[in-house]
Amino acid sequence: MIDALIDFVRLARAVYVLSRQDALIPAEFAHLAPGPVQGIGALTRIGARTRVGGRRLRPGERLAGAFEKLGPAYVKLGQFMATRPDIIGFEMAGDLGRLQDRMPPFPKDVAAREIERNFGKPLADLFDDFTEPIAAASIAQVHRARLKSGEAVAVKVLRPRIEAQAAAEFRAFSRGARLLEAVSKTFRRLEPVKFIETLKATAAIELDLRMEAGAASVLAEDLKDRTDVAVPSVIWSLTARRVMTLEWIDGTAISDLAALDRKGVDRGRLARAVIEIFLTQALMKGFFHADMHQGNLMVDDNGRLALVDFGIMGRLNEDSRRVFAEIIHGFITRNYQRTAEVHFEAGYVSSKHSVDAFAQALRAVGEPLFGLTADKVDMSRVLQQLFDVTALFDMHLRPELVLLQRTMVTVEGVARALDPGVNLWEAATPVVTAYVADAVGPRRQARRLRDATLKALELAPRLPHYVEQLGEAAARVSDDRVGLSHETTEDLARALSREGRLTRMALLFAGAAALLLAAATWLTS
Repeated sequence: MIDALIDFVRLARAVYVLSRQDALIPAEFAHLAPGPVQGIGALTRIGARTRVGGRRLRPGERLAGAFEKLGPAYVKLGQFMATRPDIIGFEMAGDLGRLQDRMPPFPKDVAAREIERNFGKPLADLFDDFTEPIAAASIAQVHRARLKSGEAVAVKVLRPRIEAQAAAEFRAFSRGARLLEAVSKTFRRLEPVKFIETLKATAAIELDLRMEAGAASVLAEDLKDRTDVAVPSVIWSLTARRVMTLEWIDGTAISDLAALDRKGVDRGRLARAVIEIFLTQALMKGFFHADMHQGNLMVDDNGRLALVDFGIMGRLNEDSRRVFAEIIHGFITRNYQRTAEVHFEAGYVSSKHSVDAFAQALRAVGEPLFGLTADKVDMSRVLQQLFDVTALFDMHLRPELVLLQRTMVTVEGVARALDPGVNLWEAATPVVTAYVADAVGPRRQARRLRDATLKALELAPRLPHYVEQLGEAAARVSDDRVGLSHETTEDLARALSREGRLTRMALLFAGAAALLLAAATWLTS
């Protein structure tokens, strides 16, 4: 009872803050609501602050401002909402994606005590130097330190009691979501309870810094062959659930164009590298940094693109990577028919629709873009057009692909800021073409043949046993006097008469499979 009361107090405070920003039932969307809800919305907007410097803020800007006032859990809610532009629209997703994750820092001595508690040693035994916080976000803050061996490191420490605070907020979120589902069919279709559970699971990963350290380590391994990218190394001996220590990277923020020019950085090359590095992660490895905004990118002293902050990562399985690559490749080569076929083959579009009609719709999106440089293309508008087209064909978007598409928009914005003349398609072509050649070319087919042959070799010795089981089953049918049709009995008899031949065929099959395996291994070597 007390928990419920506390939850409703939390929700009431959130309603008040949202209404003060006209973010509860925004005026721009109020006409879509039922009459009584419109009346409530009008009341909540009385005295709302909706302008800054004489300009009326967009709904997404007002919502972002309210979330910042409400605290860390709401900031994460907004950031998570920003990953679903297919639901909330690209404009609002863009506004929420720029949520300021900066918060007032907590005292250095509190961070020091947390580190000592995690490692059971005085701070002086772990570091020679430990600075005041240099950056503070909603969940953690970062200090610069120096190891006993002399290396500079970045030490990330979770905020005090952040787990308890997040748990309390998510409990209130869940209660509110259940209430909405209980009173509204519309909200039941949107499944707010599932949405909150997903958000809660995502936050749980962010609240365990060992998971972020693991992501950094995987990404560093995946990109180790690229000489133009840097991922900080994890200091595992000084990493725990509430503390993470990474190699310190000195660099220039990618947003500081003047500083990049003073350092002689080729911004055109860097823009292309940003696109290539993202696609290499997503396509070649299936594991990608899903928060590649300017605040998480810098250029180190060796001219490499350095990535930091690995709290939000995306994964793509092999099938999703192949589909994504073939779709992009189809647009690059203007093969809209093949692009449409890929959507149908993957099951993204129902077979009840026409492939040719879908290809025609994709052509209407792709042709106006062909040959344009980044300053002539608004990728968010392009993706919104794609969402509109897929809606016409009842295409249900998969969450991992939406996160991928949102990251693409972010990467496109970063590349365009570095070099407004960059050609996005040309920058993407080498990585996409290489992946498609590998994924659907002769070598890939040979690998599939090899895998299928290995499975066949495993199956071959068991064929006689399967035939024997078939004979036993037939005997049981006879003993139990189960009635079978005349045709079925004849079929069963013919099957049993082939038992000896099947055994011999199994041996021949195994020999042929061995030859196929040898050929496939040679082709892939």
